[in-house]
Amino acid sequence: MEKEFFVHETAIIDSPCNIGKGTKIWHFSHIMANSTLGENCNLGQNVVIAPDVVLGKNVKVQNNVSIYTGVICEDDVFIGPSVVFTNILNPRSAINRRDQYVSTRIEKGASIGANATIVCGNKIGQFALIGAGAVITKDVMPYALVLGNPAQQKGWVGEYGHPLEFNTDGIAVCRESGQEYQLKDHKVRRVKKG
Repeated sequence: MEKEFFVHETAIIDSPCNIGKGTKIWHFSHIMANSTLGENCNLGQNVVIAPDVVLGKNVKVQNNVSIYTGVICEDDVFIGPSVVFTNILNPRSAINRRDQYVSTRIEKGASIGANATIVCGNKIGQFALIGAGAVITKDVMPYALVLGNPAQQKGWVGEYGHPLEFNTDGIAVCRESGQEYQLKDHKVRRVKKG
């Protein structure tokens, strides 16, 4: 039976793991046992997926990223080159804390820029945009644009990743998609498809 996914000859796939149809795993990557990769994912060069990690459908992981146990990425997540995830809040070399991993959730459609660091125990809301080099130390709201170290919210973005400019009624329209968004009580939601 022919595989329904692509694995470069230099990649290592431990067994058992679940790899969805159409997924591509590139040079020198390592997929560890009991991990789950959804359909149509694309893992760049030198990516490590630790045991029990879950990637939804259409997740893009760029080069040099290690995703550790405790991380869950929902569908359509983008992880830029050299992004860093942690899974223990107080690591010590001499103390085994493998039973104390702290979970991190990246919700549908969120994007994380190159060289960002995601401290464990935080949730990145759907369609949030994390700037390159940002250090995430707390939850990020859906549609939030966050930058810096420690990361601070600097605005809002739509599902196509463009900044949203809200009028006095709290309505913004994405310049690319025509989607309409509402800002109310410091929360953004899409109210109309483009």
